[in-house]
Amino acid sequence: MANGKPFVKICGIKDAEMAQSATSSGANAIGLVFYAPSPRAVGLKAACDIAASLPASVASVALLVNASATEIANIIRVVKPDILQFHGDEDAGFCEQFSYPYWKAIRVNKTTDLLNLAHQFANAERLLLDADKNGLYGGSGEAFDYDLIPQSLSASIILSGGLNPSNVHAAIQAVKPWGVDVSSGVEISKGVKSATLMTQFMKEVSRADV
Repeated sequence: MANGKPFVKICGIKDAEMAQSATSSGANAIGLVFYAPSPRAVGLKAACDIAASLPASVASVALLVNASATEIANIIRVVKPDILQFHGDEDAGFCEQFSYPYWKAIRVNKTTDLLNLAHQFANAERLLLDADKNGLYGGSGEAFDYDLIPQSLSASIILSGGLNPSNVHAAIQAVKPWGVDVSSGVEISKGVKSATLMTQFMKEVSRADV
């Protein structure tokens, strides 16, 4: 939570101008995607420029998908993100070897044992719950069944998957998560964020009663 409202991360930021629009809208964190197949992928130089442009109050999150330990160590050294977000098939031991704050993304379907995963990743600062769609590592733009989230976990998770200005208020009211994460839901085309949509998204978050 941030100031009594859900923490908001806007993911897939590709340049400093886009980062400025995200922070001006009121985002608490921005996501830098280090996954080449994604239309939202960012290189090391651009990531450094973005991270350097952020106010101290806004966190930078490095999103990683099955990256090697060497790649991750280099991102930590060069970009110095505030948080690592593991969005692939990494186990807890892999995530924790860097002694760095991290979030673990979980792709949720009917067979996902979230309580067991919360135990496995007990040292993660947060679990980020996303839709499990078509083998994608996030970015599907689709939601999942919120009834699959155990009530005991809801207040500690980051909710992701298919959120946009038209549904984020209802999603927050239903789940009451610690935070929310948005990417495609505030885009005008793949990888291109809309300042207007980001502002609308933040207004809807601010309306939520948690």
